[in-house]
Amino acid sequence: MNLIKSTGTFSFFTIISRLLGYMRDILIAVFLGAGPVADAFFVAFRIPNTFRRLFSEGTFNAAFVPSYSSLSIKKKSENFANSIFSLLILGLFSLVLVVEIFMPIFVFLIAPGFEGDYEKMELAITLTRITFPFLLFVSLASFFSAILNSHNKFAVSSAAPIILNVLLIGVLIFGKILNDQLVYFLSYAVTISGIIQFIFLYFFVKKYYLPNFKFSINIDNKIKLFFKKLLPSIFSSGVTQINILIGTIIASFQASAVSYLYYADRIYQINLAIAGIAIGTVVLPQLSKHVKNKKKEKIDLIQNKALELSLFLSIPAAIALLIASEEIISSLFGYGSFDKESVKNSAKALFYFGLGLPAFSLIKVFSTFFFARHNTETPFYISLISVLLNVLISVNLFKEVGFLIIPIATTISSWFNAIVLLILLKKKKLFNFNLIFINRFIKIVFASILMGVFFFNLINFFQDDFLYEKNLKSVYLICSAILGLVFYISISILIKAFKINDIRLKY
Repeated sequence: MNLIKSTGTFSFFTIISRLLGYMRDILIAVFLGAGPVADAFFVAFRIPNTFRRLFSEGTFNAAFVPSYSSLSIKKKSENFANSIFSLLILGLFSLVLVVEIFMPIFVFLIAPGFEGDYEKMELAITLTRITFPFLLFVSLASFFSAILNSHNKFAVSSAAPIILNVLLIGVLIFGKILNDQLVYFLSYAVTISGIIQFIFLYFFVKKYYLPNFKFSINIDNKIKLFFKKLLPSIFSSGVTQINILIGTIIASFQASAVSYLYYADRIYQINLAIAGIAIGTVVLPQLSKHVKNKKKEKIDLIQNKALELSLFLSIPAAIALLIASEEIISSLFGYGSFDKESVKNSAKALFYFGLGLPAFSLIKVFSTFFFARHNTETPFYISLISVLLNVLISVNLFKEVGFLIIPIATTISSWFNAIVLLILLKKKKLFNFNLIFINRFIKIVFASILMGVFFFNLINFFQDDFLYEKNLKSVYLICSAILGLVFYISISILIKAFKINDIRLKY
């Protein structure tokens, strides 16, 4: 397996999906802005989408891939997969049914701040009822993706989320015609996209596995081990999403805060998807095999390269967010109903999320090093403490600081999580820095600083073109981003922070 090539394949489709996601969110900002209707929709969308991220963005892989890959006999792997498939259908269907019945209580738990606004609460309940079945189909689609990833087939699974954005954009094109009904059509589109993703992935996965649902399931030790690992892996690998979900609950007490956090969250997610999720997903199958075969040199090489690639992508991205958070938000969302105040508040949230961006990525990568060794408990306990720290900071300082404490608390707790994971990896002798990584890391930091200086001057040069009233500000942002990226890659190659030969290197 070529780590950079496989990560590039995964990242290519992920970038397309995220760019379409930006287009979707620009249209949502134009038609819904950051008011009560937008808040209600984002709560309804956040819940199934958070579960999607928890299941599909490397988390389900963490529990499934090592177990599935270790079953070298095809019949055993098929029996294992069929048992998991059947249990998932039964469990997820029951969960969706219970939540649909008790939806008012469920929405109150995730958006208690809506309680004082009857119309907002009722709208959130209705929309969440429409979107929640998405969870069932997208989780099963994630199961298919995990099987494809186990066979080192990453393209299809990373392309599937594009379907959601295409459908939502299709609805938003008719935003003016639909008017007040727009949020309902968007909600239906969410669930329909889950069904289509499930069907889409089925056509590709059947080459390796044909799903066979059974009510009678033989729960052996492998199945018990899988589910024993699943909950910790969901919590630990999805800790950033859990922190954001908790932030949404707390933010519901402040008008429009849910929307501000949603738009800020959308920006940094594209880098997290590449620098953390893509690398963790691609590394896991191969790393699991090397761990099983006790090939220490290969293990060290893959782990150091994964960490290096994560930092190569996340450090310059974090610097760019810190430098131009307001220009980025304004250029992408500052149109129509999304006013100046919304831009400023979302930009402040993005700034503090930006401080934690490298940590968000490192959590994904470091957790994978544990997952490959069938250890989901250690990342779980660290993540649990991290979430409690996040809640403690957010709840105690929310009245004084307002919604901005949420991205601040998320960043602090994430750095705590990443640092403790690294300390334990070192303590358990599961990871060692090699000289190549140390040398490259210094060069990556240097190249990132130079890129930051260049990007800062670019933003200042086009300062007047980034004013809220300007219609072409997104064009200047794209040009600045491309120039900054070209500058960073050029400097990195020049000082050998990145080598072209790495693209051909096998692991």
